[in-house]
Amino acid sequence: MNPDPQHSRPAGVTGLVLAGGRARRMGGTDKGLVPLAGRAMVCWVSEALAAQCEQVMVNANRNADRYRELTGLPVIADTVPDFAGPLAGMASGLAACGTGLLVTAPCDSPLIAPDLVARLRAAMEAEDADLAVAHDGERMQPVFALLPTRLLASLNGFLHRGGRKIDRWYAEQRTALASFEDRPRMFLNVNSPDERDRLEAELARGRGAESRA
Repeated sequence: MNPDPQHSRPAGVTGLVLAGGRARRMGGTDKGLVPLAGRAMVCWVSEALAAQCEQVMVNANRNADRYRELTGLPVIADTVPDFAGPLAGMASGLAACGTGLLVTAPCDSPLIAPDLVARLRAAMEAEDADLAVAHDGERMQPVFALLPTRLLASLNGFLHRGGRKIDRWYAEQRTALASFEDRPRMFLNVNSPDERDRLEAELARGRGAESRA
C-alpha cells in the first residue's frame, strides 16, 4: 500500500497562493484563473505547494467561488481595502494560518521549485532570522517568502501606518536570503497573454522531448 501523501508533507507549514492583484497587464483577467497547458495557473502553484506544506490556501479579492471550485482550497481576501499589494495578502494569510509558518508564492509563477519550503526554512534556521526570502543570485524575490505567524502584529502595524512596500517591512525584520540561483525559472512571471503563450509552447516542446526519449 502506498503511504498517505499527507503524512509525507512537512508539518507546521501552510502554503498561500497570492492571487489578490488587479492583473492590469492581463487585461484585468484574474491571473490565477488564466489557463496554462490545460490547467489554471493557480492550480500549478497550489499543487506545487501542497506537495511541500501541511495545508494550502488561496488569497484572492475576486472570483473566490471560482478559485474554490478549481482548487478545493480555502480562499481568503485581503482585510486591507483597495488591492493594497502582497503584504495585505500575507497579513490575511498569517491571520488565517493554522500552523506556525506560512510560505507564500505568486499565482503567476507556475514553475515552483519542489524544495522551495525546505530551502527557505533552512536559511531562516541557519541565520536565526525572523523570516526568509528567496534570492535569484542577483536580487531578492520578495513574494517567495517564509513567515512565522508571530510576525502578524508587526505586519498589521506596518499596514495600518500606511506601509505598502514589501522590502521596507522586510528591512524591519531579521531577514535571511535563501539562494535559488540554480533555479531561475521559478521566478518566471506570466504577466501577459503573450508570455502565457510562450511558456505554453515551451512546456509543450518539453513534453514532446520527454515522449521521444
